[in-house]
Amino acid sequence: MPGKFLTGDGGRAAAPHAGATRERRAMSQRALRIWSIVHRWTSLVCTAFMLLLCLTGLPLVFGHELDLLTGDAVEAPTLPASQANRRASYDAVLRAALNEHPAHVPQYMIWEPDEPLLPVVVTAPRADTPPDDTLSTTVDARTAQPLGMPPGKGSLKFVLLKLHVDMFAGLFGKLFLGAMGVVFLAAIVSGVVVYLPFLRKVGLGRVRLAKKRRIVWLDWHNAIGMLTLAWALLVGTTGSINTLADLMLEAWRNDQLAQMIAPYQGQPPLVARASVDDAVQTAQRVAPDMIPSFVAFPGTRFSSPHHYAVWMRGDGILTTRILRPVLVDASIGALTDSRELPWYLKVLLGSQPLHFGDFGGMPLKIFWAAFDVLTVVVLGSGLYLWLTRHNPRKGRASAAR
Repeated sequence: MPGKFLTGDGGRAAAPHAGATRERRAMSQRALRIWSIVHRWTSLVCTAFMLLLCLTGLPLVFGHELDLLTGDAVEAPTLPASQANRRASYDAVLRAALNEHPAHVPQYMIWEPDEPLLPVVVTAPRADTPPDDTLSTTVDARTAQPLGMPPGKGSLKFVLLKLHVDMFAGLFGKLFLGAMGVVFLAAIVSGVVVYLPFLRKVGLGRVRLAKKRRIVWLDWHNAIGMLTLAWALLVGTTGSINTLADLMLEAWRNDQLAQMIAPYQGQPPLVARASVDDAVQTAQRVAPDMIPSFVAFPGTRFSSPHHYAVWMRGDGILTTRILRPVLVDASIGALTDSRELPWYLKVLLGSQPLHFGDFGGMPLKIFWAAFDVLTVVVLGSGLYLWLTRHNPRKGRASAAR
C-alpha cells in the first residue's frame, strides 16, 4: 500500500467548497500533505510484513484441507453402529497417549469443537516444556486407540504458522508483528483520509482505464483498498490483539490464578493425581451449561503445580469461544475455585475467530481467502507505485490528468 491515494489533481486536494477562504484552502492542503506523508511512510514500513502475513495466512485459512493435501490429517475411523456412541474414559485416553511416549508427562488434553471424537493429548519431557518441543497424539475418544500425530515441527503447516505468528522469533516476533499491525491500521486510516477528496470529486471506486498505466494502477489500488477497508481493519485489529496473548496470559496468572491458588503456596509437590474423569465431572457440576474445551495438567502455563485446570466452553456457535477455567485439586479431585475470565482475555478470545475466519464453515473460509488475496493486490500495487515513482513517464502521466 505504499502508493499514495492520489487525487485527480496529482496529490493536491480540491478546495473544501467553492466559498472557502484562501487560508482555509491552504490549511486543508497542508493537512492533506501531512496525511499523505503519514500514509506513504506507514505503508512502506509495514508492507513487507503484511505481505508475509497475508501469504502465510491464506493457506492457514484452509488448515484442515491443507492437512488432507499433505497427508497429515488424522480422521476418526468408521465403527460399527453398535459402537458409534461409545465413549472411553478420559483416563483411558490419557493412558493411550502416554503409552506412545512413555518418558513424557501430560500437558494438555484438547477437544477441538469440530472434532469432538478426536481428542489431542499434548505430552512433553517436563510439564513446563515450551510448546515447540512438545508432541501431540490424536486418540479415538470411542475406543481410546491412538490414531497418530497431528502435523508437528518441520511440517508445512508448522512452518507457515510460525512465520505467521512470530517469524520464529518468539515473544519478540509476536510483539514486532503486533506493532506492524498497528502501523498497518495507521496506513489504512491515512489512506482513506487522502482518498476522500478524490472520492467526493469523481465517486467511489472509479478506475480511469483510458489513462496511463500508472494512473490505472493507482485507481485500482484505491478502489480495491476501499473494497477491503472493513475486512482489513477487522483482521488488522484482531491480529494485533492476538499478538498480546502471552502477555495477557501472564497477567491472568499473576492476578486471578495467583489469588485462586494462594492457599497452596509452599505445599510439597504432588505425589499422586486424582482421576481426570473426576476432575472433568467436578468442572461440569460447576458449569453445567458448558462442555470441556481442554484440560491443563499440573505445572503447565494454564494451570498450577497442584491443579487440573478444566477449561469449559460454550456449546453454541456464538459461545464456543467463551471459556471458564475450573481449578480442581489434582490430589483429591475436589473443586478449588472457578472465576470468569477478566475482560482482556474475553477480548482476546473473541478476536481469534474474527481474525482467522474459522467459525462459519467453507463459505466463510472462501470469503476470508478472497479478501486476503485482494489485500495482497492492494499491498503489491502500492509497492509498485512506490518503486516506479521516479519513472520518467510519471511526469507525462501527471500532465495528462
